[in-house]
Amino acid sequence: VQLQASGGGLVQAGGSLRLSCSASGRTFSSSPMGWFRQAPGKEREFVAAISRSGAPILYTPSVKGRFTVSRDNAKNTVYLQMDSLKPEDTAIYYCAAGGKSFIQTMRQEYEYWGQGTQVTVSS
Repeated sequence: VQLQASGGGLVQAGGSLRLSCSASGRTFSSSPMGWFRQAPGKEREFVAAISRSGAPILYTPSVKGRFTVSRDNAKNTVYLQMDSLKPEDTAIYYCAAGGKSFIQTMRQEYEYWGQGTQVTVSS
């Protein structure tokens, strides 16, 4: 499975961005998917996860109510809609796929990673 993340950019606080992650390979629809982010000098952290069927969905508390993860299995794509962005959301965002669990929140559970897309939120 190869993952290609896109949609990052520079936005002012309070703005929105929509990240996309396109996957190659036949196993996408059977794979749990996740979004992680890594800010400078910090560990890569969990942001959101979605099961292969689209539910359930999990979010880290700091983004709940502002971010929405979704997937379109017909297009082999997972999305992360980010609203009400804050400067502390600034990071490189990575999508991840694969693994054995129904839904996954830990980095080591995922087998495949995209290259990351930069999100910068100015104050």
